[in-house]
Amino acid sequence: MSRIFHRLCLFFVLLGAVVGAQAQLSIEITGAGANRIPLAIADFAGDSVAARVIAGTVRSDLERSGLFKLVEAGSPGLDENSPIDYANWKSRGADAIAAGSVQRTADGRLEARFRLYDTQKSLTLGGAAYITGNEQLRTAGHRIADFIYEKLTGEKGVFSTRIAYVVKARGQFLLQIADADGQGAATALTSTEPIISPVWSPDGSRLAYVSFEKKKPIVYVHSLASGRRTVVANQKGSNSAPAWSPDGSRLAVVLSKDGNSQIYLVNADGSGMPQRLAASPGIDTEPRFAADGSLYFTSDRGGSPQIYRMTAGGSDVQRVSFEGNYNVSPRPAPDGKTLAFITRREGRFQLAVMDLASRQVQVLTDSNKDESPSFAPNSRMILIATEIGGRGILSAVSSDGRIKQRLSVAAGDVREPAWGPFLK
Repeated sequence: MSRIFHRLCLFFVLLGAVVGAQAQLSIEITGAGANRIPLAIADFAGDSVAARVIAGTVRSDLERSGLFKLVEAGSPGLDENSPIDYANWKSRGADAIAAGSVQRTADGRLEARFRLYDTQKSLTLGGAAYITGNEQLRTAGHRIADFIYEKLTGEKGVFSTRIAYVVKARGQFLLQIADADGQGAATALTSTEPIISPVWSPDGSRLAYVSFEKKKPIVYVHSLASGRRTVVANQKGSNSAPAWSPDGSRLAVVLSKDGNSQIYLVNADGSGMPQRLAASPGIDTEPRFAADGSLYFTSDRGGSPQIYRMTAGGSDVQRVSFEGNYNVSPRPAPDGKTLAFITRREGRFQLAVMDLASRQVQVLTDSNKDESPSFAPNSRMILIATEIGGRGILSAVSSDGRIKQRLSVAAGDVREPAWGPFLK
């Protein structure tokens, strides 16, 4: 078997580079949507420093999405109560314009207000107000960008979500959490041994992952608020590939305690004994729950690594992938419509998606070493680890393959991405 199929059971190797413990991901846009919406974001009025941060974050988020073409708003800025000259903005090519302000409240906090206008129909599309502090200005900007994105595209924005990933720095492995744009990175765990397979709980409050800190792979659940860690799988042999159940009460894990790697269910609080699911004479690995509770996984039970599906109880096992002799790492989209996975074509490991209704497959990337796909919670984008110039980076691609981004750490190596859920 190739290294990708066995990666969850092997020592995790990253190409080392010196990066800061708070390393930020930088994003390069390499592809955009075919029909971008022309949009103007006026300079916000009020507190000048805070207004620049918030408006700048909104512009950056929407431009980075690949679905919007920003129209220069010019000066002076507009607040949410300014009269809008619809004909003027329409003549300048803007289909919509957002205007707002940031004001200091009596208790020292900041209030960000904005409104969004449709210049084609000469009407207000809505607005909102957010109370924030100096340390959360970008968070307010992300929330405003999410509002605008949803109003203009009809689907929820993901700018307020978070991502997790692993960086190697100075012989240490850093499990980091950042905003979806790569900013605000913080280290949740530092270890001299590998950390792999991070995955978010459905409510975004916990991460499950595999750590080799005890010189063997053990599955932990990590509370992000308290920092408390719970061992949920530490059986004889390998413990790997955690995947959360839709309700967050259990995880599917891969254990080799009885021989070949097989899939088991364990309680997320570490109690009880593992419950074995479907058994096979081969290797079953990389489980991932779909929203309906069914379970996708990789198995070589048919002779080559392919993707299968079974019920949450382990019954009704069906093969899903049939194109090619190597398909692994299944990731069902949150909306249940598509399945992302890694396929090997002519010796290249590439990201592909399958339409689950038609079973049609589309390869989305032209790279050679893709792995670890992770859907955004709105199913629009897929985050993967890949390799450019011998260095590990993250890449994001839209589910139709048109919008592409690269996320990297300066002079560093980053792997194991996991996109978090919508924040409650």
